[in-house]
Parts: sequence; C-alpha cells; structure tokens
Amino acid sequence: MVVEPLIAVILAGGRGERFWPLSRSDRPKQFLRLLPGGKSLIEATAERLLPLTGWERMLVSTSERLVPLIRAHLPDLPEENLIVEPEPRDTAPAVAWAALEVARRFGGDQVMGLFPADHYVEDAPAFHQTLGVAAAFARREDAIVTLGITPSYPATGFGYIEQGPEVADGVYRVSRFVEKPDRDTAERYLALGKFFWNAGVFISRPSVLLVELDLRAPEVLAPLREHGLAAYPTLPKTSFDYAVMERTDKAYVVPARFGWDDLGDWTALERLLREGGKNVELARHVGLDTEGAIIYATSKDEIIVTLGVRDVVIVRDGEVTLVVAKDRVQEIKRLLALLKREPFRQLL
Repeated sequence: MVVEPLIAVILAGGRGERFWPLSRSDRPKQFLRLLPGGKSLIEATAERLLPLTGWERMLVSTSERLVPLIRAHLPDLPEENLIVEPEPRDTAPAVAWAALEVARRFGGDQVMGLFPADHYVEDAPAFHQTLGVAAAFARREDAIVTLGITPSYPATGFGYIEQGPEVADGVYRVSRFVEKPDRDTAERYLALGKFFWNAGVFISRPSVLLVELDLRAPEVLAPLREHGLAAYPTLPKTSFDYAVMERTDKAYVVPARFGWDDLGDWTALERLLREGGKNVELARHVGLDTEGAIIYATSKDEIIVTLGVRDVVIVRDGEVTLVVAKDRVQEIKRLLALLKREPFRQLL
C-alpha cells in the first residue's frame, strides 16, 4: 500500500517517571537508549516517520528545557520545526498548539499525525500500512482516528478502546474509551476480543481537531487562540484523551498490524528482551537462586550480586540503586514524591 504523505508531530515533552532512576528530569525516557541497536527512543520514532514526512513535514512538540536534547538527538530537524511549550501542561494543550501550528503552516485540511516519542514499534512497513488506512480515512472524513493494539495479555497499565461497528475497510467506530482497568476487568476485555490497547496515536486534519477542541475543551483552545504561548500558565493540565477523545463522536480506530509496546515501565524490557533465560540481565550479574529478575546497570564496571530473590527489578544508575517488586513498578511515582524533599531532590 502506498501511504500518502502526512505531517507528523512527535510529542516529546513527557518525563517517563516509571523508568526512574534511569529517566530523570534532565534525561527523560524518550532520550534513553534502552533497546538493542543503540538508537534513543526519539531517534527510532523519527526514523520510522521519515519515509512518510521527510524532515520538512516532521515537527516535535517539547518543553523549553528539553530543546538542547532534541537538537542533539535529531540534528537534521529544522529549527523552525520545534514546537516549544513554555511548560508541560499534559497532552491536550500540546495537541491544541500543534494543531494551530500545523494549520498555520500547512493549512487546515492537511492530514497530521500525533505520535508519542517513546514507544517501541517492531515492524515499520506494517506501521506505515496501518497509518495509510488511518490517513486515507481522515483525509475524506471528519474523523479523529486512533490506532488500536490487539491485547496479548490482560494489561492493567494501558487504557482500552472498545471497538464499534466497521464503517470502512479496516476502520471502526469507537464505542468508548476505558481508563486503566483492574485485573479482572482486563481479563474480561481480553476474552471478549473487541477491546484494543490505546496506542496514543491520533490521525486527523487540523480543522477537525480544532473544531472538536473548541467544542469539548474551549478552556484549552480559546486562550491559546487569543494569547498564544503566553496563555500556557493559565491552561488546565489535562490529557487529550480525557478532554476530547472520551467525549467526541468523531473517534474511530484502526487495528494495528505491527508489534508495539509503550515502554511504560521496567517490565517492558522483560516483554521485549527475555529469551528463555531466568532473568533479563543488562548488567554484570552474579546470581544464586534468582529468577524472574530484571537487572540493569549503566556502568559496566559494577557488579550486581543477588541471592534468593524472585520477580524484582534492580536498577543501578550513578549514585542510586532501585529495588522494586515487578508487580509494583507502576507505583514508582509514589517514590518520586518522597524524593522531592531535600536532600534527595537532586536524584529526580
């Protein structure tokens, strides 16, 4: 399938706190080199999109403090293609400002895609094919198309999308978005076979996005239209999913045909890298009676030694060692709240 060119906006303002201590305020997750191949997550994202956009039709939305990192990781990105927010206010303001910028630069009827900077995609050609279906539908219909990932296990860390009726070849109306479920609910969704994981990718035209933002989240769009970036401190911190996608009647989903992971926490390394061994070892490790562990160290000179532990994550980075049960990695943000106090603040 030939994929029509589109305008890509990479959303790169997040922190990825569940990858602490490797991910920190001056080194967020999208700039980490977590997987084989040596590329950072944002470099891999840009590389996937380049065949569809070229550098001239690729924009990156980020915060002021991350601009030097963006330039270091994406040196070929034109400087004017950086959409710089004065401060992070979650994804609804980021999407609104990006839609205004794309409409101003390229026109309101160009197809644009919004892509997280820090996700893993296994099959780029299949990714392009899925995007082609979504972009073709968004070009001819007033629609916001998201990509749905077929669940492979009852994940409780992802939002879900319930599939509605098919409206075009490979395109379905969204019945509803569902927040992160508990285990029993996730197992039920998996058994029903009509729920997808929400990949956080959105394909639409700026004109459609702006109409929906005006209708569903005027408290976000109106100040930006009137005052531009000066309005940022007054904007609510809210996600695009909550502000628009959970309320719009223009939501559609295309099932993804590629391997995907949001790399949301340390257990993602086990899903992607475990090859039959007892542990995932990205460090020098000597272990006895150790099983189901994820072990990571940034220094090749240090050795991690374990005895009699099960299902833990051990991360050594600089002056910090994290030890956490695998089933509690989603709670790492609670630890970071404790570290905001002195004398630990410099560890964030």
